[in-house]
Amino acid sequence: MITTARPRRRAERSVGMVLRRLDSGQLLLICAAGLVAVAGVGYTAAAGLDRPEIAVAFGALIAVGELARLTMPGNREVAPIGAAAALGYTLLLDLSQHPLRHPALQVVAVIAVGMIAGALPHLAVGRPPRLDAMARRLLIGALPAFVFRPLADPLYELTKPPTSTWWPALAAMATLIAITLLIDVLIAALLRAEQVRTAFRVAVRDEINMAFPLGAAVGSSGVLLALATHSMDLVALLVFAAPLLVTQVAFRKYAGIRATYLQTVRALSRVTEVGGYVEPGHSRRVSRLAVAIGRELGMAEPELLELEYAALMHDIGQLSLRDPIPGGATVLTEPDQARRIAELGAEVIRQTGVLDRVAEVVRRQCDPITEDPPLSSRIIKVANAYDDLVGPSTDRDRAGAALERVRQSPGGSYDPHAIEALERVIERGRV
Repeated sequence: MITTARPRRRAERSVGMVLRRLDSGQLLLICAAGLVAVAGVGYTAAAGLDRPEIAVAFGALIAVGELARLTMPGNREVAPIGAAAALGYTLLLDLSQHPLRHPALQVVAVIAVGMIAGALPHLAVGRPPRLDAMARRLLIGALPAFVFRPLADPLYELTKPPTSTWWPALAAMATLIAITLLIDVLIAALLRAEQVRTAFRVAVRDEINMAFPLGAAVGSSGVLLALATHSMDLVALLVFAAPLLVTQVAFRKYAGIRATYLQTVRALSRVTEVGGYVEPGHSRRVSRLAVAIGRELGMAEPELLELEYAALMHDIGQLSLRDPIPGGATVLTEPDQARRIAELGAEVIRQTGVLDRVAEVVRRQCDPITEDPPLSSRIIKVANAYDDLVGPSTDRDRAGAALERVRQSPGGSYDPHAIEALERVIERGRV
């Protein structure tokens, strides 16, 4: 009895930990998706599948897309093939010139079952999907279904002889996709603003730049899939699945390269710690603090990535020192020595041949404000000075004294806007 109780308690604790990691927006999204999925599956179970062979084919493609899901930069979990298949099933008007009248709730049921089927292999090997990402994909797939399916019959009548015009249907599809993409961006921005503690306008801008192009490609693929079935029947699924899969493989390689790049930079930043030039964890703390300040100041994601690289390697120039600085605290050294360390570090980074902008940020991190260094350089200078004075300590008095010392430094040493952002970051506990 004790043996069976322990695994159950461990499982309950695991579920509790997962739920505690979710914020209010994520929980609301998951609950809404759960209700929609239950309604769709319940209705379809009671009413039966309309054209089951088509539902199973599209459900299988959605499952394949969910199985091949990937994580894009910014920790965005996406499943382009599954999303395109769900949209294609929503926009179907006919097959072999026979009208399709599957209701919106059946579309929801097919999407939900396909997503669950595709997630099961991941669960079996210990890679559970992110519930909030799955919920968002389900809701964004269900939204156009509830709008478009009631219009399917009148739009199909327009495509029949003698009129045989597809322009009204194409206009309706394009408008619906544009509205869906806009809603998806707003939902993603709301969730991201709460998760990473950034301004909503900044999150919207980042989502438009990072996620909107992929969403537009998925929308176009869904429309082409729906139109191709008009003349190619279900063979269109195989014809269009192949290029979608190739595209997804390319996205996966790109995301993998980005992740490997960041891991390499993080490993390189630890050389100064292993060599005893700086305190353990200094580079990582400065990086996190700098990124939090950058978000507070409204920097975009590409800029934040460069800032993170530069902050991780900001002290790499200390490797050229014969005698390490006590504690690695460059804030306590002479300005000329600090600038020489920054220049040597920039030269090391420039040797990679691909991080020239990061090298420039590192080189100018010790420049006075009067010389107008980049914003990233000014942020790193403030974050580094604060961590040099505080270190891993969590004592609030020490943190307050360090912040005051940075604020009271001689004019032109530190950017006042970066100092104000640092103060807000510390007050809100964002790091």
